[in-house]
Amino acid sequence: MVNPSFLLPLIAGVLFAACATDPVELEPIPAPDDVAFAPADAQRTGSGLAYRVLVEGEGELTPGPRDRVNVHYTGWTTDGEMFDSSVQRGISATFGVDQVIAGWTEGLQLMNEGDEFRLWIPQDLAYRGQSGRPAGMLVFDVELIKVYPEP
Repeated sequence: MVNPSFLLPLIAGVLFAACATDPVELEPIPAPDDVAFAPADAQRTGSGLAYRVLVEGEGELTPGPRDRVNVHYTGWTTDGEMFDSSVQRGISATFGVDQVIAGWTEGLQLMNEGDEFRLWIPQDLAYRGQSGRPAGMLVFDVELIKVYPEP
C-alpha cells in the first residue's frame, strides 16, 4: 500500500507548475463601428444614456434595482480599445443591478431576459474620471441572460 503523504509533494508540484505558467493572451474583441458616438437612431434617456436594441429577447422578466442579473458583456472606450469582456473570458458575470456603474444600473432596467443592447454611457454615468478606470464615454454590448428577483 502507498503512503498518501508521499503523493502530496508531487500533487503540490504539479499544481504549482500549472499555476506558474503564463496566462494565454486572448485577442481583443473588435469594436463596433459606432463606438465613437451614439448614432442618431439610438434611443436616449433623460440622464444621457443612449442605447440600441441589438437582439430582442423572448423573456418577460425585467430587473429592478435590487435584483441580481447574469450577463455577458464587452466594453470599449470611444477610441475602440476593448477594456473588459466576459465574452472573451468565456464566463458570464453575476452581480446586483445596484452594484455597478450608474449607466449599467439604468440600462439593465430597460432590458428583458434574452435582450442584447449596446449602451453608450457618458462619463458622468460611468467612472467619473476615477484613477485607474476607463475614462470618457464607454460603450458596452450587454446580453441579459438571467434575472434573479430580490427575495
